[in-house]
Amino acid sequence: MARVVIINHPLIEHKMAIIRNKATDTKTFRENVNEIGSLVTYEITRDLATRPVEVETPITKTVCQVLAKEVVIVPILRAGLGMVDGIQLVIPTAKIGHIGLYRDEATLKPVEYYVKLPNEVLNATILVVDPMLATGGSSVAAINAIKARGGKDIRFVGLVGCPEGIKVLSEAHPDVDIYLVKVDERLNEVGYIVPGLGDCGDRLFGTK
Repeated sequence: MARVVIINHPLIEHKMAIIRNKATDTKTFRENVNEIGSLVTYEITRDLATRPVEVETPITKTVCQVLAKEVVIVPILRAGLGMVDGIQLVIPTAKIGHIGLYRDEATLKPVEYYVKLPNEVLNATILVVDPMLATGGSSVAAINAIKARGGKDIRFVGLVGCPEGIKVLSEAHPDVDIYLVKVDERLNEVGYIVPGLGDCGDRLFGTK
């Protein structure tokens, strides 16, 4: 089964309190989601492979370590966009892909409408980004799309998940590690995480 990593840090806790608050305005919500993205990046990249490289300091030559593989950030549109700048602030060389999905009203299944991935996806470490892991349907579909295009080293990065979504993603993709800040109680009858954040996309872009 997939490894589930819960990222704990006092600064993240503080910022989570801000974005959970329904009174938080769009600008503040967006800034704090972005900042949490930066803070979680240290943990989600802790075990990235490195390779030695010789550099010359002002004093002498020495051997340092650099990333052995490219990193590709793939947000699930549209809420995933809210974490991208924060992650890329820490990994400025990362390439960015995009995956767009919508839910079919009849089947309630995610339908792919847009996929654009950089060529590096074949050999990169891929961070699939979506703040909410709710039903798990969108994350499973996004990872299906990436694997269909040759991606292998994939990690899911979110803020808030729930047991139902974690179970669905873990069973569909047991090789994909799941990184979250919080695991909340459950889904409600309309598919929102409880207590959750509400509709993260609406709150990020002011369409609530």
